[in-house]
Amino acid sequence: MSRLIVVSNRVPLPAKNGAASAGGLAVALQSALAARGGLWLGWSGKICSDEPVGPLTMLKDGNIEYALTDLTDLDVEEYYQGFANRVLWPICHYRLDLAEYGRREMTGYFRVNQFFASRLLPLIQKDDVIWIHDYHLIPLAEELRRQGVKNRIGFFLHIPWPAPDVFLAMPVHDELLKSLTAYDVIGFQTRQDRENFAACLARQNIGERLGEEEFSAAGRTFIARPYPIGIETDEFAKLARQAGNTTLHKRMRQSLDGKELIIGVDRLDYSKGITQRIDAFETFLTRHPDYQRKVTLLQITPKSRSEVPEYEAMQKTVAEQAGRVNGALGTVDWVPIRYVNRSLRRPALAGLYRMAKVALVTPLRDGMNLVAKEFVAAQDEDDPGVLLLSRFAGAAHELKEAMLVNPYDVEGTADVIARSLAMPRDERQARWKSMMATVRENNVFTWCDTFLGDLAGDEAPEGVEQPRLKRVSR
Repeated sequence: MSRLIVVSNRVPLPAKNGAASAGGLAVALQSALAARGGLWLGWSGKICSDEPVGPLTMLKDGNIEYALTDLTDLDVEEYYQGFANRVLWPICHYRLDLAEYGRREMTGYFRVNQFFASRLLPLIQKDDVIWIHDYHLIPLAEELRRQGVKNRIGFFLHIPWPAPDVFLAMPVHDELLKSLTAYDVIGFQTRQDRENFAACLARQNIGERLGEEEFSAAGRTFIARPYPIGIETDEFAKLARQAGNTTLHKRMRQSLDGKELIIGVDRLDYSKGITQRIDAFETFLTRHPDYQRKVTLLQITPKSRSEVPEYEAMQKTVAEQAGRVNGALGTVDWVPIRYVNRSLRRPALAGLYRMAKVALVTPLRDGMNLVAKEFVAAQDEDDPGVLLLSRFAGAAHELKEAMLVNPYDVEGTADVIARSLAMPRDERQARWKSMMATVRENNVFTWCDTFLGDLAGDEAPEGVEQPRLKRVSR
């Protein structure tokens, strides 16, 4: 079996006890790397002031090697904070108004991808299979091809791919489209994302579509398919079941004092629709005053990219908005919104999901949104909560039994919150049962197994934590 190389902007190192330091994605990729023997390369997170950057830091954990590289201040400013997060991120989330395109940042983005290629090149063996992740590293395969790499290379985009009229507003759209054709397999979260990509290729006359999934460009063929990412479903469900005995769970139950819990969990980002969600919750309480003093919204929002001014401003806006609602509607013994601006450990989150009557997962645009799937996995089958889900999240393409909403429609979302809280148990059970079957079948190991099977010509990697399941519906 060929060795696997994974490349991503950041590398989640295993915790000292052997468990993954991050969520299901890290678990699945580390399982695949361990099964084949493998290497994971990416940015160490360290910034050095002087050039040149020092040698790679090499760490070994069992059958996996980790190769970590530092970046310079200029690299981080132009490649990461600049083009990746102030151009690609907003454009892929349909926020042209927030994109700040500059030639210097674009040059830095391509330069750092060349740097990643130069760091990876000496480590590649003849039969290695290479899997590159996300929008930070779109041009990496093209750089490797220029340096003579003929290995099979795959790419997975974790965020949405926008419609042509949005993507083509970016001045370097042709360069990015052409660089993607250097891959052998390109993975998207949804069929819609893949069709948007195909439409961009057609609009710019870059290559030819040979079939639903097969394309050709510059004398080579490649496939582009949806591979909806999942979670480690059974493990997360186990965490949720065990959480009932924890001190945090008992304290939370006591503090609610019989009130129903509504939960929202999002990284602080303008794509998550947090301000619209708070508006919808306030509208719900105003329209349905009988629910005042009977429900509480717990909004958990860890800080994100605080070095970018837009995110710092957003943090202030959300905090002030929650405070305004609490000041207008709260009482001495009831706070409508509990706003927590830090991250919680996954076992704690699993327990809170299980406790919640309703989850508000209402991004304005999202590649997938694994919070939706974690909420489903965490539920008690006898008395499950209700998932209220934005139709603009990738998860809505799979979890059709959720209560789908348009997050821009504040009043409509408020009405669905009321319907969700009043939903009979038998309907909640029926909706949950169908969604749980989907989340269990299309778990993160299926995602990993399916992508690598396609990348390696359907060679099934042995030793991955779950057996090969039937292919994800496409």
